[in-house]
Amino acid sequence: MFVVHNHYTGDAEEVRVDPDKIALFEDRSSSEELPNACPFLRFDGETGKAWCTVHLTRPGLCREYCCRLLVLDAQGKLAGRVTYQTALIPETDELGRLWERVQPALDRLRGPEWDDAFTHTLTVAGYHVRR
Repeated sequence: MFVVHNHYTGDAEEVRVDPDKIALFEDRSSSEELPNACPFLRFDGETGKAWCTVHLTRPGLCREYCCRLLVLDAQGKLAGRVTYQTALIPETDELGRLWERVQPALDRLRGPEWDDAFTHTLTVAGYHVRR
């Protein structure tokens, strides 16, 4: 069990690693590559898919935030996040400027079509997108 402190509200919540993700949580190799990412985020080495290892008891802020895609720069560092509302939250000015240019074209798309176009656009620009 872990206690998570919300830096925005000051609230503290208890979380537990999901029983089926204990081994994934214990493998810290993927989290070492992204030191500023959530401490409970892990990547499956075989599929590259990102997993929340405390999903069943995740804090309220995480339930509201709903990150569904991660954008990494060419060096593998976190550059941004995409929410379920298809909003990009850039971590770098460079990605923010790119987003301002490409967002109008993506706004007319929905669902998998949006995901594919977003992923393609950012990949061409040198980013990596993890689902």
